[in-house]
Parts: sequence; C-alpha cells; structure tokens
Amino acid sequence: MRRLVALLVFALLGATLYGFSNYSSGVTVNGSTVSSSTLRGELAAISSNATLDCYVTALNAASFAPGAGGSSMNASGAAAWTNLRVEGVALDQFAESSLKFHPDAATLSKAQTSLEGELSDAGASQSTPCTGTSAQALAEMPAEMRDFEIAAQAASLYIVSKLNTTVPLTLAKMKQYYGTHVADYDTICVSVAVVDPTQVTAFNQAQSAGMSVAALAKKFSADPSGAKGGAYGCFAPSSSSYSAVRSATASTPLNTFPTTPEETTYDNAEAALFVAPTKRTTATFAQAESSVLSDLENANATAANREKEVILRYSNVAVDPSLGRWGVAATGHQVFAPATPSSGVVGSTTIAALGVGASTYK
Repeated sequence: MRRLVALLVFALLGATLYGFSNYSSGVTVNGSTVSSSTLRGELAAISSNATLDCYVTALNAASFAPGAGGSSMNASGAAAWTNLRVEGVALDQFAESSLKFHPDAATLSKAQTSLEGELSDAGASQSTPCTGTSAQALAEMPAEMRDFEIAAQAASLYIVSKLNTTVPLTLAKMKQYYGTHVADYDTICVSVAVVDPTQVTAFNQAQSAGMSVAALAKKFSADPSGAKGGAYGCFAPSSSSYSAVRSATASTPLNTFPTTPEETTYDNAEAALFVAPTKRTTATFAQAESSVLSDLENANATAANREKEVILRYSNVAVDPSLGRWGVAATGHQVFAPATPSSGVVGSTTIAALGVGASTYK
C-alpha cells in the first residue's frame, strides 16, 4: 500500500482485461515468489469487499474491478497491485538482508497501527469518504495478505528511520527546521488578475511601463476582485491554500505580477492568471507548524522514494505477462499495464488553489 510513503500514487490506466491462468507463474523478486493463486485471492478480496476496495483505491488511483470473466481482473488493477507486491517483497528483503531487520510482535503491532492510520487518512481525503474503518479493511484481507502488508509496513518504516536524509517528525526537530527556514513561512497577502489570453501582451507591456498591481487588476482583470485592485486576501501557513500561494509567489517580488501567468478557466473560457504578493509577514512557529510538518513529510517522502527506486533498480524482478509488465516509467521502475496515459496540464495554479474552491469561474 504505502511502500515507504503513501504519497506515491500510481495512475495506471487501461481497459484491457488480463486473465489469470492456473499455470501463471505470479511474480518473482530476487528469487522469492508470490504465486498467481495468492495474487488472485488478493485481487478477488479487493474487488469483492467494498471497504477494502475503497481504502486500497484511495492509495492507488487504479480500478480493481473484476474483468470479463470469473478468473480475470481489470488490467490496471492487476498491474497496480502486482507492483505493490513487488515493492513490498523487495523492501522486506532489503530490510532483512542489508539492515538485519527482524520485527518482533511489538514492532508489528506499531506497524499495523501506522498502516491503519495511513489508510484512514487516505480514505478520509476522498471526495466520497470511505465507509467502514481501516481496521475493517484489514479484516477483509485474506490472512496471508494482511500479514504481508503489516510486515511490509514495518520494513518500510524501518528503512525510512535509517535514512540520513530524513528528518524525525518530533517537535524539537520541527522547531529547528523552522528556525533555519523561517523565511519560507511568511503570511502572504496577494492580488490577482484574471486576464483574457489576447490581452496578456498588453498586460505585460503596461506593467513594464510602470502601471501598479492595483491599476493593472482594475484595467485588465475579469475577476470581481479587479474592482478593488485585485486584492484577494492573506494566507497564513495554516491555510489549506498556503502551499499553492507560496509556490505561485515564490520568485515574484512584492507588488509585482510575474511576466508568465498560470493557465486557468474563467467563465468557461481559457484565461491567464497572474498572482502578485503584496505583503509578507513573518509567522510564528505556532502559526506555521502544520505547514512545517507537511514540508518535512514531503521531504522525507522524496528521500524515501529515492531509496525505494535504488532498491528496485538493483532487484531481479520477473512478472508473469498476465499480471502486467516490469519496466521503467517516468516515476521509476514499476509494473504497468500497456496503456497510453491521459494528457493534461499538471500543477498549474488556479484561483481555486487560492481559496475559491472551484475550477471554473464566472
């Protein structure tokens, strides 16, 4: 499920259906095999138990619906789950052979609590939260599957704890990090301008000629905030929109719009979104604590995923073709189903990210 971090989400797409033969070889990682019958049972448990399906899907953007026949599974679901199984076996082997990790009952109990918490967080973040509890989701797993997932969670947590690049998420370490990065946690006030694409050149020329942020917003912005000079509010580090606001204004001087806008949609038409920081005020640690925690979690996740990729790169992996294919994608080594990823712009800032809460505006 998490394989070092829950932040790694697999968008594995595909409509092809892959059948499981009784003679399928399953997957083998460095000589350790997970049989096809074991994988069939796990996939069947996921697709036939609503609570388990919801929680697993919350961590994996793949469909685990059954295929066309009783012994077949949706290709994306088969590949996604097989990938997680490969990762889990590789991490277990690394923790045992390289780090001499042999979890006792207390360690496994803590790992189960961690896994349930991870599932709960993912399930609650869905547009339609998962019904039932994460403990119920674990109970719906076959015993071998549940034991493996808990053991893999324990191995993941142990590997992360041994990385020199991760920061322990203790209050003392968080305060220390905040003290050396205090400038990253200003409360930021912003003004915005939503500009017709045909007016972007004129907008930039007017700014170069000395027109102020307020004047530019009043003249060019289609958003109602333009009438008051584009003033859109102030965002403290505790704000749910803070990360997007900080990213949008990170390299922009005060009282200046960037020359390159973000893409957005306004009144069902494409538009350019300019975001200008107008005031920065130092936030206290108490105000910034949630943002500091999020930043450290992301930094630790990045470090953990780098380590995971190294482990997978040097693993000898064989996957039965009926389950998917082992190869290298943009995110690294993984099992994937033959499919063409959907196109789209990823990561652009919109007014929704700044707090309006919608992706289309009027």
